[in-house]
Amino acid sequence: MTTNEQQEAKSYFSRNLLEWYHGQKRDLPWRRHRNPYYIWISEIMLQQTRVDTVIPYFNRFIERFPTVESLADAPEEDVLKCWEGLGYYSRARNLQHAAKQVKEEYGGQVPNDRDAVFGLKGVGPYTAGAILSIAFNRPEPAVDGNVMRVLSRYFLIEDDIAKGPTRVKMERLAAELIPEGEASHFNQALMELGALICTPKSPRCLPCPVMEHCSARLAGCETSLPVKTKAKPPRPEERLAALIEGRGGHAGRVLIRQRPSSGLLARMWELPHWPAPPAEGGASAALLPETAAQDRLRRSLLQAGIFARPEGHWMAAEHTFSHIVWTLQVYRCREEEAPALPLAAEGRSLYGAAARNGAASADAAATGAAPGAAGAATGPADPGSTSAPGPGEPVAAADYAAADYAAASAAGAGDRSATSQGMYNAGLTASVPADLFADGSGPVERFADGSGTAEDAGAVRWINRSDMANYAFPNVFLKLLNAYFDEQEGGAV
Repeated sequence: MTTNEQQEAKSYFSRNLLEWYHGQKRDLPWRRHRNPYYIWISEIMLQQTRVDTVIPYFNRFIERFPTVESLADAPEEDVLKCWEGLGYYSRARNLQHAAKQVKEEYGGQVPNDRDAVFGLKGVGPYTAGAILSIAFNRPEPAVDGNVMRVLSRYFLIEDDIAKGPTRVKMERLAAELIPEGEASHFNQALMELGALICTPKSPRCLPCPVMEHCSARLAGCETSLPVKTKAKPPRPEERLAALIEGRGGHAGRVLIRQRPSSGLLARMWELPHWPAPPAEGGASAALLPETAAQDRLRRSLLQAGIFARPEGHWMAAEHTFSHIVWTLQVYRCREEEAPALPLAAEGRSLYGAAARNGAASADAAATGAAPGAAGAATGPADPGSTSAPGPGEPVAAADYAAADYAAASAAGAGDRSATSQGMYNAGLTASVPADLFADGSGPVERFADGSGTAEDAGAVRWINRSDMANYAFPNVFLKLLNAYFDEQEGGAV
Protein backbone atom coordinates (compact mmCIF):
# COMPACT_ATOMS: atom_id res chain seq x y z
CA MET A 1 0.00 0.00 0.00
CA THR A 2 1.42 3.40 -1.02
CA THR A 3 1.73 6.33 1.37
CA ASN A 4 -1.27 8.04 -0.24
CA GLU A 5 -3.32 4.87 0.00
CA GLN A 6 -2.41 4.50 3.67
CA GLN A 7 -3.43 8.07 4.36
CA GLU A 8 -6.71 7.61 2.53
CA ALA A 9 -7.40 4.44 4.50
CA LYS A 10 -6.80 6.33 7.75
CA SER A 11 -9.00 9.27 6.74
CA TYR A 12 -11.75 6.91 5.58
CA PHE A 13 -11.57 5.01 8.86
CA SER A 14 -11.85 8.10 11.08
CA ARG A 15 -14.55 9.79 9.03
CA ASN A 16 -16.83 6.77 8.64
CA LEU A 17 -16.34 5.58 12.19
CA LEU A 18 -17.43 8.92 13.66
CA GLU A 19 -20.45 9.11 11.38
CA TRP A 20 -21.51 5.59 12.41
CA TYR A 21 -21.01 6.32 16.10
CA HIS A 22 -23.18 9.42 16.11
CA GLY A 23 -26.03 7.37 14.66
CA GLN A 24 -25.56 4.08 16.52
CA LYS A 25 -23.98 4.76 19.93
CA ARG A 26 -25.53 3.15 22.97
CA ASP A 27 -27.19 5.23 25.66
CA LEU A 28 -24.89 4.50 28.59
CA PRO A 29 -25.17 6.37 31.92
CA TRP A 30 -21.57 7.63 31.86
CA ARG A 31 -22.07 9.05 28.36
CA ARG A 32 -24.78 11.48 29.46
CA HIS A 33 -22.27 14.02 30.74
CA ARG A 34 -18.59 14.88 30.72
CA ASN A 35 -18.07 14.52 34.48
CA PRO A 36 -14.47 13.23 34.67
CA TYR A 37 -15.13 11.50 38.00
CA TYR A 38 -18.01 9.50 36.54
CA ILE A 39 -15.99 8.62 33.45
CA TRP A 40 -13.11 7.51 35.63
CA ILE A 41 -15.41 5.28 37.71
CA SER A 42 -16.92 3.71 34.60
CA GLU A 43 -13.55 2.97 33.01
CA ILE A 44 -12.25 1.25 36.14
CA MET A 45 -15.43 -0.83 36.38
CA LEU A 46 -15.32 -1.76 32.70
CA GLN A 47 -11.90 -3.35 33.00
CA GLN A 48 -12.45 -7.07 32.31
CA THR A 49 -16.20 -6.65 32.92
CA ARG A 50 -19.11 -6.52 30.48
CA VAL A 51 -21.05 -3.29 29.98
CA ASP A 52 -24.40 -4.85 30.90
CA THR A 53 -22.92 -6.03 34.18
CA VAL A 54 -21.36 -2.66 34.97
CA ILE A 55 -24.43 -0.44 34.46
CA PRO A 56 -26.29 -1.26 37.72
CA TYR A 57 -23.03 -1.22 39.69
CA PHE A 58 -22.13 2.18 38.24
CA ASN A 59 -25.53 3.64 39.12
CA ARG A 60 -25.37 2.33 42.70
CA PHE A 61 -21.78 3.44 43.16
CA ILE A 62 -22.44 6.98 41.95
CA GLU A 63 -25.53 7.23 44.13
CA ARG A 64 -23.52 6.10 47.16
CA PHE A 65 -20.35 8.09 46.34
CA PRO A 66 -21.42 11.03 44.15
CA THR A 67 -18.16 12.99 44.51
CA VAL A 68 -14.46 12.35 44.77
CA GLU A 69 -14.56 13.54 48.38
CA SER A 70 -17.36 11.14 49.35
CA LEU A 71 -15.38 8.23 47.95
CA ALA A 72 -12.14 9.37 49.57
CA ASP A 73 -13.77 9.73 52.99
CA ALA A 74 -15.82 6.51 52.96
CA PRO A 75 -14.87 3.48 55.07
CA GLU A 76 -13.16 0.93 52.88
CA GLU A 77 -15.72 -1.67 53.95
CA ASP A 78 -18.48 0.44 52.37
CA VAL A 79 -16.55 0.75 49.12
CA LEU A 80 -15.92 -2.99 48.94
CA LYS A 81 -19.56 -3.73 49.74
CA CYS A 82 -20.67 -1.46 46.91
CA TRP A 83 -18.20 -3.26 44.62
CA GLU A 84 -19.28 -6.71 45.81
CA GLY A 85 -19.76 -9.10 42.89
CA LEU A 86 -17.72 -7.14 40.33
CA GLY A 87 -14.52 -9.01 41.16
CA TYR A 88 -10.92 -7.83 40.89
CA TYR A 89 -11.34 -6.00 44.18
CA SER A 90 -7.92 -4.35 44.00
CA ARG A 91 -9.60 -2.03 41.49
CA ALA A 92 -11.89 -0.70 44.21
CA ARG A 93 -9.05 -0.23 46.70
CA ASN A 94 -6.86 1.51 44.13
CA LEU A 95 -9.79 3.69 43.12
CA GLN A 96 -10.36 4.87 46.67
CA HIS A 97 -6.63 5.43 47.18
CA ALA A 98 -6.56 7.55 44.02
CA ALA A 99 -9.65 9.47 45.17
CA LYS A 100 -7.73 10.41 48.32
CA GLN A 101 -4.87 11.60 46.10
CA VAL A 102 -7.26 13.77 44.08
CA LYS A 103 -8.83 15.19 47.23
CA GLU A 104 -5.53 16.01 48.90
CA GLU A 105 -3.48 17.10 45.90
CA TYR A 106 -6.06 18.56 43.49
CA GLY A 107 -8.83 19.87 45.70
CA GLY A 108 -11.20 17.07 44.77
CA GLN A 109 -11.10 17.87 41.05
CA VAL A 110 -9.90 15.19 38.64
CA PRO A 111 -6.85 16.82 37.01
CA ASN A 112 -6.75 17.77 33.35
CA ASP A 113 -3.08 16.97 33.10
CA ARG A 114 -1.42 13.90 31.60
CA ASP A 115 1.28 13.43 34.22
CA ALA A 116 -1.14 14.03 37.07
CA VAL A 117 -3.67 11.50 35.78
CA PHE A 118 -0.93 8.93 35.13
CA GLY A 119 0.20 9.42 38.71
CA LEU A 120 -3.08 8.24 40.21
CA LYS A 121 -2.99 4.77 41.74
CA GLY A 122 -4.51 2.11 39.53
CA VAL A 123 -4.55 4.34 36.43
CA GLY A 124 -2.60 2.89 33.52
CA PRO A 125 -2.11 4.13 29.93
CA TYR A 126 -5.56 3.07 28.73
CA THR A 127 -7.52 4.53 31.65
CA ALA A 128 -5.50 7.74 31.57
CA GLY A 129 -6.15 8.10 27.84
CA ALA A 130 -9.85 7.43 28.31
CA ILE A 131 -10.23 10.02 31.09
CA LEU A 132 -8.25 12.70 29.26
CA SER A 133 -9.90 12.16 25.88
CA ILE A 134 -13.51 11.47 26.89
CA ALA A 135 -13.79 13.95 29.75
CA PHE A 136 -11.47 16.71 28.52
CA ASN A 137 -11.41 16.04 24.75
CA ARG A 138 -7.62 15.83 24.77
CA PRO A 139 -6.09 13.96 21.77
CA GLU A 140 -4.80 11.05 23.84
CA PRO A 141 -5.07 7.45 22.61
CA ALA A 142 -7.06 4.99 24.71
CA VAL A 143 -5.99 1.53 23.58
CA ASP A 144 -7.54 -1.54 25.16
CA GLY A 145 -8.20 -5.05 23.84
CA ASN A 146 -11.16 -3.95 21.75
CA VAL A 147 -9.15 -1.20 20.09
CA MET A 148 -6.15 -3.43 19.37
CA ARG A 149 -8.44 -5.99 17.76
CA VAL A 150 -10.00 -3.37 15.47
CA LEU A 151 -6.67 -1.86 14.46
CA SER A 152 -5.06 -5.28 13.94
CA ARG A 153 -7.77 -6.23 11.48
CA TYR A 154 -8.24 -2.96 9.68
CA PHE A 155 -4.52 -2.36 9.13
CA LEU A 156 -3.55 -6.07 8.95
CA ILE A 157 -1.12 -5.86 11.85
CA GLU A 158 0.18 -9.34 12.67
CA ASP A 159 2.31 -8.41 15.67
CA ASP A 160 1.54 -10.11 18.99
CA ILE A 161 -0.73 -7.75 20.91
CA ALA A 162 0.32 -9.36 24.20
CA LYS A 163 3.76 -7.77 23.82
CA GLY A 164 4.64 -4.28 25.00
CA PRO A 165 6.15 -2.98 21.75
CA THR A 166 2.95 -3.86 19.89
CA ARG A 167 0.88 -1.84 22.35
CA VAL A 168 3.19 1.14 21.87
CA LYS A 169 2.80 0.79 18.10
CA MET A 170 -0.99 0.66 18.45
CA GLU A 171 -1.03 3.75 20.67
CA ARG A 172 0.94 5.75 18.09
CA LEU A 173 -1.41 4.61 15.33
CA ALA A 174 -4.53 5.38 17.37
CA ALA A 175 -3.21 8.89 18.12
CA GLU A 176 -2.74 9.52 14.40
CA LEU A 177 -6.33 8.57 13.69
CA ILE A 178 -7.95 11.06 16.10
CA PRO A 179 -9.60 13.87 14.09
CA GLU A 180 -8.90 17.36 15.39
CA GLY A 181 -11.36 18.34 18.10
CA GLU A 182 -13.03 14.92 18.13
CA ALA A 183 -10.95 12.95 20.62
CA SER A 184 -13.85 12.29 22.98
CA HIS A 185 -16.24 10.94 20.37
CA PHE A 186 -13.60 9.17 18.31
CA ASN A 187 -12.14 7.11 21.16
CA GLN A 188 -15.61 6.10 22.27
CA ALA A 189 -16.48 5.19 18.68
CA LEU A 190 -13.39 2.99 18.43
CA MET A 191 -14.32 1.19 21.64
CA GLU A 192 -17.92 0.83 20.45
CA LEU A 193 -16.90 -0.72 17.16
CA GLY A 194 -14.83 -3.35 18.94
CA ALA A 195 -17.61 -4.11 21.42
CA LEU A 196 -20.52 -4.35 18.96
CA ILE A 197 -19.21 -5.09 15.46
CA CYS A 198 -15.58 -6.18 15.35
CA THR A 199 -16.06 -8.84 18.02
CA PRO A 200 -13.43 -11.44 18.96
CA LYS A 201 -14.78 -14.65 17.40
CA SER A 202 -17.45 -13.68 14.86
CA PRO A 203 -16.86 -10.19 13.46
CA ARG A 204 -19.96 -8.70 11.83
CA CYS A 205 -18.32 -7.43 8.68
CA LEU A 206 -21.45 -6.57 6.66
CA PRO A 207 -22.75 -3.78 8.98
CA CYS A 208 -19.22 -2.56 9.73
CA PRO A 209 -18.87 1.12 8.78
CA VAL A 210 -15.22 0.68 7.69
CA MET A 211 -15.38 -2.71 5.96
CA GLU A 212 -14.55 -1.32 2.51
CA HIS A 213 -10.91 -0.67 3.42
CA CYS A 214 -10.46 -3.37 6.09
CA SER A 215 -7.23 -5.13 5.08
CA ALA A 216 -7.93 -8.30 7.05
CA ARG A 217 -11.36 -8.72 5.44
CA LEU A 218 -9.91 -8.15 2.00
CA ALA A 219 -7.23 -10.77 2.75
CA GLY A 220 -9.79 -13.19 4.20
CA CYS A 221 -8.04 -13.44 7.58
CA GLU A 222 -10.26 -11.32 9.80
CA THR A 223 -11.05 -14.22 12.13
CA SER A 224 -7.36 -15.06 12.70
CA LEU A 225 -6.47 -11.59 13.95
CA PRO A 226 -5.34 -10.26 16.30
CA VAL A 227 -2.33 -12.42 17.07
CA LYS A 228 -2.08 -12.96 20.80
CA THR A 229 0.09 -15.28 22.85
CA LYS A 230 -2.10 -17.43 25.05
CA ALA A 231 -1.76 -16.67 28.72
CA LYS A 232 -0.74 -19.42 31.10
CA PRO A 233 -3.93 -21.13 32.30
CA PRO A 234 -4.85 -20.52 35.94
CA ARG A 235 -3.59 -23.13 38.38
CA PRO A 236 -6.34 -25.31 39.88
CA GLU A 237 -6.50 -25.60 43.65
CA GLU A 238 -8.86 -27.73 45.68
CA ARG A 239 -9.92 -26.32 49.04
CA LEU A 240 -12.01 -27.54 51.96
CA ALA A 241 -14.52 -24.97 53.22
CA ALA A 242 -16.57 -24.95 56.41
CA LEU A 243 -20.12 -23.68 56.61
CA ILE A 244 -20.41 -23.61 60.40
CA GLU A 245 -23.92 -23.52 61.85
CA GLY A 246 -24.17 -21.94 65.27
CA ARG A 247 -26.01 -23.25 68.29
CA GLY A 248 -27.21 -21.71 71.54
CA GLY A 249 -26.65 -17.98 71.34
CA HIS A 250 -25.42 -18.39 67.76
CA ALA A 251 -28.43 -20.39 66.55
CA GLY A 252 -29.55 -19.36 63.08
CA ARG A 253 -26.15 -17.87 62.28
CA VAL A 254 -23.05 -19.02 60.44
CA LEU A 255 -19.41 -18.21 61.03
CA ILE A 256 -17.44 -16.03 58.63
CA ARG A 257 -13.85 -14.86 58.78
CA GLN A 258 -12.03 -11.83 57.44
CA ARG A 259 -9.03 -12.21 55.19
CA PRO A 260 -5.69 -10.53 55.96
CA SER A 261 -5.19 -6.82 55.37
CA SER A 262 -3.05 -7.42 52.28
CA GLY A 263 -2.83 -9.93 49.48
CA LEU A 264 -5.55 -11.86 47.69
CA LEU A 265 -9.07 -10.54 48.44
CA ALA A 266 -7.64 -8.40 51.24
CA ARG A 267 -10.00 -7.65 54.15
CA MET A 268 -12.98 -9.32 52.52
CA TRP A 269 -15.15 -11.84 54.31
CA GLU A 270 -15.57 -15.52 53.54
CA LEU A 271 -16.33 -18.97 54.88
CA PRO A 272 -13.24 -20.48 56.55
CA HIS A 273 -11.38 -22.67 54.05
CA TRP A 274 -8.00 -24.31 53.57
CA PRO A 275 -6.06 -26.17 50.87
CA ALA A 276 -7.11 -29.80 50.59
CA PRO A 277 -4.43 -32.50 50.56
CA PRO A 278 -4.33 -34.72 47.47
CA ALA A 279 -5.85 -38.15 47.67
CA GLU A 280 -3.65 -41.20 47.39
CA GLY A 281 -2.17 -41.71 43.96
CA GLY A 282 -2.28 -37.99 43.19
CA ALA A 283 -6.00 -37.90 42.53
CA SER A 284 -7.96 -34.70 42.90
CA ALA A 285 -8.67 -33.55 46.43
CA ALA A 286 -12.32 -33.44 45.42
CA LEU A 287 -12.10 -37.23 45.45
CA LEU A 288 -10.50 -37.37 48.89
CA PRO A 289 -12.42 -39.93 50.97
CA GLU A 290 -15.19 -38.29 52.96
CA THR A 291 -13.79 -39.29 56.34
CA ALA A 292 -10.29 -38.06 55.47
CA ALA A 293 -11.60 -34.75 54.13
CA GLN A 294 -13.68 -34.12 57.23
CA ASP A 295 -10.79 -35.04 59.49
CA ARG A 296 -8.49 -32.63 57.68
CA LEU A 297 -11.08 -29.87 57.85
CA ARG A 298 -11.63 -30.44 61.57
CA ARG A 299 -7.89 -30.16 62.16
CA SER A 300 -7.71 -26.94 60.17
CA LEU A 301 -10.59 -25.46 62.14
CA LEU A 302 -8.99 -26.40 65.44
CA GLN A 303 -5.67 -24.90 64.40
CA ALA A 304 -7.52 -21.67 63.67
CA GLY A 305 -9.07 -21.67 67.15
CA ILE A 306 -12.50 -22.67 65.80
CA PHE A 307 -14.33 -25.56 67.46
CA ALA A 308 -16.77 -27.17 65.05
CA ARG A 309 -17.47 -30.68 63.81
CA PRO A 310 -17.95 -31.40 60.06
CA GLU A 311 -21.19 -33.28 59.48
CA GLY A 312 -21.12 -33.92 55.76
CA HIS A 313 -20.46 -32.54 52.30
CA TRP A 314 -22.91 -29.81 51.30
CA MET A 315 -21.94 -28.59 47.84
CA ALA A 316 -19.04 -27.64 45.56
CA ALA A 317 -18.35 -24.17 44.20
CA GLU A 318 -15.72 -22.53 42.03
CA HIS A 319 -13.98 -19.16 42.08
CA THR A 320 -11.67 -18.09 39.25
CA PHE A 321 -8.84 -15.60 39.56
CA SER A 322 -6.45 -14.60 36.79
CA HIS A 323 -3.79 -17.00 38.08
CA ILE A 324 -5.68 -19.59 40.11
CA VAL A 325 -9.00 -21.43 40.24
CA TRP A 326 -10.38 -22.45 43.61
CA THR A 327 -12.66 -25.47 43.70
CA LEU A 328 -14.33 -25.32 47.09
CA GLN A 329 -15.68 -28.50 48.64
CA VAL A 330 -18.06 -27.07 51.23
CA TYR A 331 -18.90 -29.06 54.36
CA ARG A 332 -21.66 -28.27 56.80
CA CYS A 333 -20.25 -28.10 60.30
CA ARG A 334 -21.83 -27.77 63.72
CA GLU A 335 -20.48 -25.43 66.38
CA GLU A 336 -19.40 -27.25 69.49
CA GLU A 337 -18.04 -26.18 72.85
CA ALA A 338 -14.27 -26.03 72.99
CA PRO A 339 -12.62 -28.59 75.27
CA ALA A 340 -11.00 -26.82 78.19
CA LEU A 341 -7.93 -29.05 77.91
CA PRO A 342 -6.85 -31.30 75.01
CA LEU A 343 -7.12 -35.04 75.31
CA ALA A 344 -4.05 -36.53 76.97
CA ALA A 345 -3.52 -38.97 74.10
CA GLU A 346 -3.38 -36.11 71.60
CA GLY A 347 -1.66 -33.31 73.43
CA ARG A 348 0.54 -34.13 76.39
CA SER A 349 2.78 -31.17 75.49
CA LEU A 350 -0.13 -28.78 75.74
CA TYR A 351 -1.16 -30.25 79.07
CA GLY A 352 2.31 -29.46 80.42
CA ALA A 353 2.13 -25.98 78.91
CA ALA A 354 -1.23 -25.47 80.61
CA ALA A 355 0.23 -26.17 84.00
CA ARG A 356 3.15 -23.81 83.44
CA ASN A 357 0.93 -21.11 82.02
CA GLY A 358 -1.56 -21.52 84.84
CA ALA A 359 1.12 -21.16 87.46
CA ALA A 360 2.50 -18.07 85.78
CA SER A 361 -1.00 -16.56 85.52
CA ALA A 362 -1.69 -17.34 89.16
CA ASP A 363 1.64 -15.77 90.19
CA ALA A 364 0.80 -12.69 88.16
CA ALA A 365 -2.59 -12.42 89.86
CA ALA A 366 -1.03 -12.84 93.30
CA THR A 367 1.59 -10.14 92.73
CA GLY A 368 -0.82 -7.73 91.05
CA ALA A 369 1.05 -7.89 87.74
CA ALA A 370 -0.80 -6.50 84.74
CA PRO A 371 -2.40 -9.03 82.38
CA GLY A 372 0.13 -10.24 79.84
CA ALA A 373 3.11 -9.51 82.10
CA ALA A 374 3.97 -13.17 82.46
CA GLY A 375 5.48 -14.85 79.43
CA ALA A 376 2.81 -17.53 79.29
CA ALA A 377 0.01 -14.98 79.47
CA THR A 378 1.45 -13.07 76.54
CA GLY A 379 2.31 -16.11 74.48
CA PRO A 380 4.57 -19.17 74.50
CA ALA A 381 8.30 -18.55 74.50
CA ASP A 382 10.92 -20.77 72.95
CA PRO A 383 12.01 -23.71 75.13
CA GLY A 384 14.49 -22.51 77.69
CA SER A 385 13.73 -18.85 77.03
CA THR A 386 12.63 -16.49 79.79
CA SER A 387 11.31 -13.81 77.45
CA ALA A 388 7.84 -13.49 75.94
CA PRO A 389 7.24 -13.12 72.19
CA GLY A 390 7.76 -9.64 70.80
CA PRO A 391 4.98 -7.39 69.56
CA GLY A 392 3.12 -8.88 66.61
CA GLU A 393 4.54 -12.40 67.03
CA PRO A 394 2.00 -15.24 66.56
CA VAL A 395 0.44 -16.69 69.69
CA ALA A 396 -1.17 -20.11 69.67
CA ALA A 397 -4.92 -20.08 70.28
CA ALA A 398 -4.72 -23.36 72.15
CA ASP A 399 -2.09 -21.88 74.48
CA TYR A 400 -4.47 -19.07 75.37
CA ALA A 401 -7.19 -21.62 76.13
CA ALA A 402 -4.93 -23.81 78.25
CA ALA A 403 -3.54 -20.86 80.20
CA ASP A 404 -7.02 -19.43 80.73
CA TYR A 405 -8.35 -22.74 82.02
CA ALA A 406 -5.36 -23.41 84.27
CA ALA A 407 -5.57 -19.94 85.78
CA ALA A 408 -9.28 -20.37 86.45
CA SER A 409 -8.64 -23.75 88.06
CA ALA A 410 -5.90 -22.31 90.28
CA ALA A 411 -8.36 -19.66 91.45
CA GLY A 412 -10.92 -22.37 92.17
CA ALA A 413 -13.30 -21.40 89.39
CA GLY A 414 -12.82 -24.38 87.09
CA ASP A 415 -15.51 -23.08 84.71
CA ARG A 416 -14.75 -25.02 81.55
CA SER A 417 -17.73 -23.59 79.70
CA ALA A 418 -16.78 -19.96 80.30
CA THR A 419 -13.12 -20.66 79.51
CA SER A 420 -13.67 -22.41 76.20
CA GLN A 421 -16.42 -20.02 75.15
CA GLY A 422 -14.15 -17.07 75.87
CA MET A 423 -11.44 -18.55 73.70
CA TYR A 424 -13.91 -19.40 70.95
CA ASN A 425 -15.47 -15.96 70.87
CA ALA A 426 -12.01 -14.41 70.55
CA GLY A 427 -11.78 -15.95 67.10
CA LEU A 428 -7.99 -16.16 67.25
CA THR A 429 -6.52 -17.31 63.95
CA ALA A 430 -3.14 -18.67 64.96
CA SER A 431 -1.80 -22.18 64.73
CA VAL A 432 -1.31 -24.72 67.50
CA PRO A 433 1.93 -26.64 68.10
CA ALA A 434 2.83 -29.30 65.57
CA ASP A 435 2.80 -32.12 68.13
CA LEU A 436 -0.90 -31.65 68.87
CA PHE A 437 -1.65 -34.31 66.27
CA ALA A 438 -0.35 -37.85 66.34
CA ASP A 439 0.98 -37.62 62.79
CA GLY A 440 2.82 -34.38 63.51
CA SER A 441 1.18 -32.68 60.56
CA GLY A 442 1.23 -29.28 62.27
CA PRO A 443 -0.36 -26.12 60.90
CA VAL A 444 -2.20 -26.47 57.62
CA GLU A 445 -2.16 -22.84 56.50
CA ARG A 446 -1.23 -19.60 58.22
CA PHE A 447 -3.97 -17.01 58.23
CA ALA A 448 -3.40 -13.58 59.76
CA ASP A 449 -5.97 -11.76 61.85
CA GLY A 450 -8.15 -9.24 60.12
CA SER A 451 -8.84 -5.78 61.42
CA GLY A 452 -11.44 -5.22 64.10
CA THR A 453 -12.05 -4.12 67.65
CA ALA A 454 -10.66 -5.72 70.79
CA GLU A 455 -14.19 -6.77 71.66
CA ASP A 456 -14.79 -8.92 68.61
CA ALA A 457 -11.15 -9.74 67.67
CA GLY A 458 -11.84 -8.81 64.06
CA ALA A 459 -11.13 -12.21 62.53
CA VAL A 460 -14.51 -13.97 62.79
CA ARG A 461 -18.20 -13.05 63.04
CA TRP A 462 -21.46 -14.92 63.50
CA ILE A 463 -23.99 -13.63 60.99
CA ASN A 464 -27.51 -14.20 59.77
CA ARG A 465 -28.86 -13.19 56.38
CA SER A 466 -29.62 -9.60 57.35
CA ASP A 467 -26.08 -9.18 58.67
CA MET A 468 -24.68 -9.91 55.21
CA ALA A 469 -25.43 -6.31 54.25
CA ASN A 470 -22.65 -5.20 56.60
CA TYR A 471 -19.86 -7.28 55.08
CA ALA A 472 -18.26 -7.49 51.63
CA PHE A 473 -17.89 -11.03 50.26
CA PRO A 474 -16.22 -12.39 47.12
CA ASN A 475 -18.93 -13.51 44.74
CA VAL A 476 -18.54 -17.24 45.36
CA PHE A 477 -19.09 -16.83 49.11
CA LEU A 478 -21.97 -14.45 48.55
CA LYS A 479 -23.67 -17.14 46.45
CA LEU A 480 -22.92 -19.88 48.97
CA LEU A 481 -24.33 -17.89 51.88
CA ASN A 482 -27.45 -16.93 49.95
CA ALA A 483 -27.93 -20.57 48.93
CA TYR A 484 -27.65 -21.67 52.55
CA PHE A 485 -30.10 -19.09 53.88
CA ASP A 486 -32.49 -19.87 51.00
CA GLU A 487 -32.34 -23.48 52.06
CA GLN A 488 -32.98 -22.64 55.70
CA GLU A 489 -35.93 -20.48 54.77
CA GLY A 490 -37.41 -23.21 52.59
CA GLY A 491 -36.33 -21.70 49.25
CA ALA A 492 -34.46 -23.39 46.44
CA VAL A 493 -30.73 -23.81 46.67
